[in-house]
Amino acid sequence: MTKEQQHPIGTPFGPASTADDVLSGIDLSGTNVVITGGAGGLGLEATRALSKAGASITVAARDPERAGAKLAGIDRVEIGRLDLLDPASIDAFAGRYLESGRALHILINSAGNAYGKLMLDGRGYEASFAAFHLGHFQLTLALHPALRAAGGARIVNVSSGAHRTSDIRWDDLHFAQGYNGNLAYGQTKTAGVLFAVELDRRWAGEGIRAFSVHPGISVASSLAHMEDGTFSMDQLRAMALIDDSGRPIIDPENEKKTPEQAAATIVFGATSPLLDGIGGVYLKNSDVAPLDPTPWGPTPVGEKPVVLSDAAPHALDPKSARRLWELSEELLER
Repeated sequence: MTKEQQHPIGTPFGPASTADDVLSGIDLSGTNVVITGGAGGLGLEATRALSKAGASITVAARDPERAGAKLAGIDRVEIGRLDLLDPASIDAFAGRYLESGRALHILINSAGNAYGKLMLDGRGYEASFAAFHLGHFQLTLALHPALRAAGGARIVNVSSGAHRTSDIRWDDLHFAQGYNGNLAYGQTKTAGVLFAVELDRRWAGEGIRAFSVHPGISVASSLAHMEDGTFSMDQLRAMALIDDSGRPIIDPENEKKTPEQAAATIVFGATSPLLDGIGGVYLKNSDVAPLDPTPWGPTPVGEKPVVLSDAAPHALDPKSARRLWELSEELLER
């Protein structure tokens, strides 16, 4: 991937398009999918839509029993136990899949959490980076033989416009010098974009293409985060996700989407023939996102407004992508 590829290609879809819209006319019969986080939020909607199109799906879940209740009624779905903070669990999940002998046509790396305070995994790594990036890095590499066997596969990393808030904190990856939740979240999302860049560079010759995705803000998922204590009502009002009465505000043109709309770009990256021959790019609104070099922050009066979900150059830097890959290998070996 070069930055020259990071521009819209002119698809028939837009901010209000749904996952079903994107999959219309696409037959996924015989297609095998693995999706992390596929039993909740946007992952659940992506699972539903891909199954409706004929795919056979393995949902990786930390709590299979709970996931089973959420996935009830969706066809051709099986559940595998996976804890992205536990390297042994990741190896066990990948080992079971490889032992099945099935090729893997689509891998969607979707699961991840944001934490309001510093949390470390058993290795002393900052937990959101460890789960969303290192866990998916280990899983993807472990599933490489099945992806290669597909004779044409796609990997989708669910990132966010929040990648604009932070580059990789090369000198303080795990926030030893003081925790900032916004920067921690931004770092994980930048990692997702950089990982897709380097994956595509390394594996495109084997027919494996990689993408990162900004799905937009799922208002329903944000409301769920209010219930688990991540957000308060006042915070959701400040983000203009609910009105004064507490009702959700759906405004896809301004990134506030239903789950069906927010999952559209995920399944677009995973399946659309419009992306044939392209890889390593960051997607939004079911198209390749524009590249915007404007730094994050308030826009000076009279200047072009910053579109906070467009692609930032630091997340597409091929040197940083290679550096992150090498660093990730080192972190897994410690």
